[in-house]
Parts: sequence; structure tokens; C-alpha cells
Amino acid sequence: MAILQPEVPHYRTEFFQKLANNMKKLDIFIFNPLSSTKQSGFKVDFENLIYIANKKIKGILIYNPFPILWKYDTLVLMLHFAHLTTWLLLLTKFIHRRQIILWGQGISVKRYLQEEKQPDWKLKLQIRLADGVWIYTEKDANQWKKIFPNKPIVALNNTLTGVTEMVEYKPVNSKNELKCKYNITQENILIFCARFENNYRRTDLLIETIKQLNTKKYGFIIIGAGKNKPDFSLYNNVYDFGAIYDTNIKRELFYIADLYFQPGWVGLSIVEAMAYGKPICTFIRSEETKQCVEYSYIENNTNGLIFTNIDDCITRISQLTNDEIKQLGANAKKKVAQLLTPQNMVANALSIL
Repeated sequence: MAILQPEVPHYRTEFFQKLANNMKKLDIFIFNPLSSTKQSGFKVDFENLIYIANKKIKGILIYNPFPILWKYDTLVLMLHFAHLTTWLLLLTKFIHRRQIILWGQGISVKRYLQEEKQPDWKLKLQIRLADGVWIYTEKDANQWKKIFPNKPIVALNNTLTGVTEMVEYKPVNSKNELKCKYNITQENILIFCARFENNYRRTDLLIETIKQLNTKKYGFIIIGAGKNKPDFSLYNNVYDFGAIYDTNIKRELFYIADLYFQPGWVGLSIVEAMAYGKPICTFIRSEETKQCVEYSYIENNTNGLIFTNIDDCITRISQLTNDEIKQLGANAKKKVAQLLTPQNMVANALSIL
């Protein structure tokens, strides 16, 4: 099997390693140079990657198909209509006779509200030509299964490396001891953990929540860096740790927190929070508040809270009891343990090969 990806960030390595254990041969081809990947803020851990020659012209990707055609029976290519070579390989299957699996979100995050009603016709044509499809989440896979009921389409249930260890994590110190260690004084703590690289995080809602919640009762832990990061030094109830690469520190900070709070553009970071048993707090998907596909993992009032506006946010957080927080967190952790593991992701991937 040959898999084509832009890069292999650290959160994907366990999936590829476990998948490789089930294959006679698995090679991963990347079209982004490692240098650009690291500049984007991704930590790259996977070894033995093969760079594939390519050219990008105004958003169109053309890559050399021959390295992935010579040795491999199955090609896992990206479900992306701007990959011109992928179209060529799909249209010439009758010649090269390789099995082609397309892998992707299956929907545009930025155009989600439109495409969940009317899927993109170009993706529809790609899926029609493919032998099978790996989709990130169950919700989006079900949309394509309705259109192509006889096509092998499976939801991988997108997750990240190390979630099993996160689920099982138990700190040496108590929560109060850790609060003292990091000089955190508020009774209730919300944690935000994401990069501030794009404009879709809704940091305006984050700042507004910081301002409106009782500053003596509610504190905010911020993990992350980026060009669009606000100045949190203006708020005495915010503890800004920047980018953290020390796993032990990060785990202790998550243990201190009661809720995970990210107003917009929630993605794989919520899987990490759920694995630590943190309820997810965010705002409803709308034209103003974009959300990634992992948003579908959140079940309102079951493993998290989805707010309609800032008033709803302040009211519901303020009214949460400790018992309710514990139950929401337990449900979040249970979902990860039962559904969102790399082993399950691999099993789902193999099910249509």
C-alpha cells in the first residue's frame, strides 16, 4: 500500500504505525517538504517518509504518479478535487488496475452548512470513480453512504496518537497541589489548547467569556501560540503557558481544568480534551463560527455544551454544578475509550480493503 499525504504530523504517527503492522508493505509519500511542515507549527515524528516530486499551480497539485504505481497494489490518495494527478489515476484505473481508496473529510469545513445539504459535485465524481473511501467522521460518512449505498465507504473516526495513555492518565499530585504548583487560584478552570494560526478560532468570544465570567471564581489556562494570539496579559484570571512541548506539564494542566473551552474551529484538540475527561464547551456551527468535522463528536448536554450565543454561554457555565461537570467529563472520556482510538481507526480502515 502507498499512502499520499501532505505530511505526517505527530498526531497521526500511531495510526500509520499500527496500520503498517497489518500490511505486508506500507510506504507513505508526502508532497510538502519537512521544512515547511515544521514552520507551520507541526511536530513531525514519523520516519522513512518518501518525498514525491510535485508542483503546485494556483492551488492545483500535480505530483509524479510513477513512484506509487510501480510497487503497490493499493493507493490511498486524498479526497481532494484540486489534485490533478489523482483525477488522472482515477480515470485510468482500467489501465493500471490499482485499487484506489480516497481519504478525506468528505466536506469543506468552510462551506459545511452548504455542503451538508448539497455535497460538492467534484467530490461526488471522485468518489464515484474510486474503489472505496475513508471519511474522517461517522456523520460525514453517512452523507456519502446515502448517495452511494453500494460503495465501500467507512468512517475512520479520526483520532490522535497517544489517546489511550491520556485516558489512563493519573497524576501523582492532587488537583489542589497542582494548582499551587502553577499558582492558579480560581475554583473553576477552563482550558483552551490550540494554535492561533487562523482567524476562525473566534478569539473574540474567548475574550468576551473571560471578561464576563466571575474572574475570582473562573480561571482560564491557555496553551498555544500563533500570529493571531490575543494579549492575555490584560486579564488577571488567565494563565498563558504558550506552546507546550513537555507532555508532563500539559497533562498536569489538563488535570487541573474542569472544562475545555474553544469557541470555534474545534478539531482534534477536543479528542485530546475528551480523553482527559474534560467536557467540551463551544458555540454552535454557523456562518460566523466555523467548526471542523470533529465537532460532530460533541453531544450537547451529554459530553459537552454547545452555546447559541454569549449570553447562553455565560449562563450555562455559571449554572453548572460539580456533579454535572463530572458526568459530562466521564461521558467524554468513555466516548474516546470506546470509539476514538488508533486501533479502532485502523480496524475501520482495513474493513474496506
